[in-house]
Formats: sequence, structure tokens, C-alpha cells
Amino acid sequence: MTQPPGQQPPQGGFGAPYDPPPGSFQPSPPPPPSGYGPVPPPVQAARPYGAPAQPGPYGVQQPGPYDAPTQPGPYGYPGQPQPGYGYPQQQSQQPPQPGGGGFFRGRRGTVIGAVLAVVLLAGSGIWLATSRGDDESKPTAKASTDPGPSPTGDGGDGKAKDQDQGTRDLRAEADALNAKRRPGEAKVLWLQEGGVDVPRNGSDVYGPWIVGDTIVKAMLHTLSGYSVTDGRQKWSLRMPSNLCAAPSQATADGKIVLGIKSGHGDQAFCDALQMVDLTTGKAGWHKTYKRQGAWDGLSHVAMAINGDTVTVGRTTRTDAFRVSDGKVLWGELPGNCQPFGFASGPVAIAATSCQTAADDHKEQQVQRIDPVTGKVQWTYKVKKGWQVAQFYSASPPVVSLKQDDKWAILVLNENGTYRSQLVGGTEDYVTECDEELLTDGRSLDNCLGVTADDRAVYLATKPDPAARRPANKVVAFDLNTGRTKWKAAAPAGQTMMPMRVEGGRLLMYVAAEKNKGGGIASLPPTGGAPQMVLRHPAAAAAVERDFSLSRVAYANGRCFLVQARISGIDDEAEKSMRSIVGFGS
Repeated sequence: MTQPPGQQPPQGGFGAPYDPPPGSFQPSPPPPPSGYGPVPPPVQAARPYGAPAQPGPYGVQQPGPYDAPTQPGPYGYPGQPQPGYGYPQQQSQQPPQPGGGGFFRGRRGTVIGAVLAVVLLAGSGIWLATSRGDDESKPTAKASTDPGPSPTGDGGDGKAKDQDQGTRDLRAEADALNAKRRPGEAKVLWLQEGGVDVPRNGSDVYGPWIVGDTIVKAMLHTLSGYSVTDGRQKWSLRMPSNLCAAPSQATADGKIVLGIKSGHGDQAFCDALQMVDLTTGKAGWHKTYKRQGAWDGLSHVAMAINGDTVTVGRTTRTDAFRVSDGKVLWGELPGNCQPFGFASGPVAIAATSCQTAADDHKEQQVQRIDPVTGKVQWTYKVKKGWQVAQFYSASPPVVSLKQDDKWAILVLNENGTYRSQLVGGTEDYVTECDEELLTDGRSLDNCLGVTADDRAVYLATKPDPAARRPANKVVAFDLNTGRTKWKAAAPAGQTMMPMRVEGGRLLMYVAAEKNKGGGIASLPPTGGAPQMVLRHPAAAAAVERDFSLSRVAYANGRCFLVQARISGIDDEAEKSMRSIVGFGS
């Protein structure tokens, strides 16, 4: 295997490029089946929602040390169906886990030393729409006069919810929790419940996105904006059909493009786009795009926003549109290698797969691509047998690679050449991503528990389940060597998960435990003891822990937990399930 001079990857780091010595690592037991499939490796958050990436020198095209075919792109083989497309979620029994999209808290992605515990999937078969109808209806918007946080609409069953009663109950609950606050604890700003009767298998939630004083979430066929201060619904926008994909970030001026289905029911197909202004809730342009062939038809959709460009990635190609007016910018690129997903943010990093002689798309690459023109600016070839799973950072480029039950984290230089590979040692590491939840859309940059800056890559360890009060650590890895710089312990009995670096500090979400509230903590670049930036009230710990599959968003001194999926054992449980809780001063 050819390596750049003086840049040999270290042995034994997370399982790649060399397997660890026999007996050195043992995979942990796989978590309960999720039902959504080992499908696309979406890519992790390059920049925790809205945090700017640092520009760097580009333009050098360098193959790098990995130069042979890998496992097929994250999307499945025709004639060799992978389970998980469109099957119901079976929620894990384990206890759970920006401003733009969100970071997960859900105890997923656990790694022991160098070995990834692969999630085994339940169910079988692939859902593929063979026909569809076009729905040319327009999105409909309405401003809300509801003074509280309950969502409007009837959930599609014609049974309207008593919004006033729900609002009063939630306010009373927040007031009761705040009455028990201790000195130094933040308030429960507001609570919201699901409020709608969702389909039998539940409904995925997209977002949240924070734009100014508005937090936005999307579910089923509705996009809703709420006041960050009191949860009052500011606007609601009904889509022509159900949502099926969304980028993790909006544009700098608050615009977003959502993936929606054309048609309804079994005839629905994820091949339409709707632009929305998240500040006002007003709908912009709407258009469909063509899904071509079996590979494209089977593929999930991975969306991202880079500047004024939105990309819609699938296994065999990506289509790019201008966010502001919907103009087509580019589609299939020259050659047999096509991007299947980007990371949102200022730097457009893409995962690409290459069609080989066997027509199996087993060769993968990491590329920087101009989002306006589609021009490839540099290429890094991934080693045979490995596939791009997540982008932990776009600048510096930090890439999660997977192969069977192994995991590697690779750091590239800003020009796409090899820099280092993280050396995991004997610690157990964990990242929490949304790849196992969303039935259709899977972005490649949506994870909690890992981030990077120009100093280090920051990764969370798994708490020791044998400990009386399990807690974890955050480990900083040197970008040049891939080796540990420092470790910082979480508060006793709690876990903390890196979110992003802001103002020179590493920000982390601290999960709630029994009778102990969570919050946001920070660490300086040198490590040390974490300092609480926002301490959630202990009285609300039970509420916080109920957000077992949620995303965490932190902006302007406020922290929001948003359920990533709404479901229940019956209609009333779905409607009463807590969907958002906000904390702040």
C-alpha cells in the first residue's frame, strides 16, 4: 500500500488501515435492532450546526494512501436487498442522548478501542416506489394566534386537539418545575408536546433550525416556527406532501430547501423540493427532479447546503440547485465517480462513489467540490474495503470510515492529503447520529459526541456500565499525530458529549441523570475540569431524560432538546409525547 512520504498511518488506531492484533479488542454486543437499516452512512456534523468552518488552501488533487475499491456506497445493492427501508423503529431500551439541525442523544455508535459494534437490523426487503403521481398543490401557510407552544393542525385525522387546554397544562408544568429550582439553575423556558396523531409507525422529526428568535422543526407535512423565548407558535406551513429529507443547516439568511414527496401514500416518491424562508414561514420555489434507474431509486436522499447551493445526493449522482431561485447548477459530473452526499457549511466536502466494472459502486472517495460549478478541487481515495460514514469536520477535514465491524477516523490536510489517523487505544468511544432514525433523508453531518477545530479532534468515551455512578470522558486527539493530547472527566455520574468549538471553548452537552439536571459545559483548549455554562434544573431531570431520542441545539444561552421521532402506543400517547423542551435564563 502506497503512503505519502513520512505519513504512514499509525498501527491499531480505530481498526484502520490495519486490523488490531488478535485479542486486543472485543466488539460490544450490538444494540437492539432499529429497523431502519445499516444503510447510508450519513456523515457527521462537520460543524455543529451553524458554527463556521475555517477556510484553508485548496486545489491540490492527491490520491492519498487509500487507493482501492471499498464497500458499496452507503445505500444498498439492487438484487441484494438490505433491510431497513421504510420499516418501523424499535426504540432502544438504553437510556438516551444545532443551532441548525441537531445533535443526537441516543447512546448509539458505541466503539470499543478499534472495533465498531455494527447494528444488526430487523426486517428484510427494500421498499421501492414503482409509480407515482405528481401533486402540483402549493404549500399553505398560516400565522398562529395560539398564545402557547401547542402545534396547530389536526395531524391528518380530522381530530383537532384542544390547544388551549394543552398550552395551559404545559405552562403549569413548567411553572411547577421552576418553583423547585435551586440557586444557579436555569429555567424551563417552555415545553411542547407532539399534539398530532402520527402514522402507525411514528414520524421522524427534521431540524431543529434556529434563525434569530425562531426555532423551527418539521414533521410529516408541516413546518412550524416557534418563539425561542416562550414557545409561542409564530407560523405554520403545510407542505403539498410529506417531508422526506432535509439539510442540517439553513443559509446565512435563513433560507432552506426541504425534500418532499410527490404523490401520497404508497405512490409517494422522494423527488420534490420546496424552498422556505424560516424567518417568515413563507414558501418559495417548488420543483421536482428525476430519479434515474434502480440505484437512484433505491437510494436514500442526503441533502446539504453550502452557501447559496443545496445539493441532493443519491448513490449514483448529486443534483445541485441555487437556494435563492431554484436554478439548476449542475448534475452528473464527468467520469464514473459521483458524489452521494455533502456536509453542510462554508466548505463543501463530499463523499463520492465510483462505478466499477462490476457496476457495484465499491470504490469511494472524499472530495472537495465547488458547490456552484461542481468542479472537483481535490480528491482523496479511500482504501479498499472502507466506506465513508460521516464527516466529523469539514475544516480541518475529519472523516469517519467504516468497514464491517471496524471504525477508522481519518484527518486530512486542507488540500486533501493524508495527515493522521486517530489512535484509539483501549478506550471505548461513542458518537450519536441520526443515521438509524430517518426513513428517507440522511444527511452526512449530524452527530453529537465529536467535533474538531484547528487544535484537535474531540471525541466522547462510553461510560463504564459497571461503575456505581457511570460517567465518561472527553478525549482530545492531536491533528498531526492522531494521538491523545488530554482527557477530561465528566461531572460525577453524568456523560458529556462534544458539540462544537465556539469562542475558543469546547462546548458539550451534559446529559441528565436521576435527580440531576443536564446542561451545557465548556472546556478550554488545554482540557481540565469542565465548567457549566448552563445548568438545567434538577427538578426537570425526569422530563429531560424522557427525551431519549432527541437532538440538542444550543444558541444564545438557550438549550433545546427536540425529539427526533414522535411515536406512541396509541393516539393519545403520540399527542402527549413531549416534543420540545427549552432551558435558559
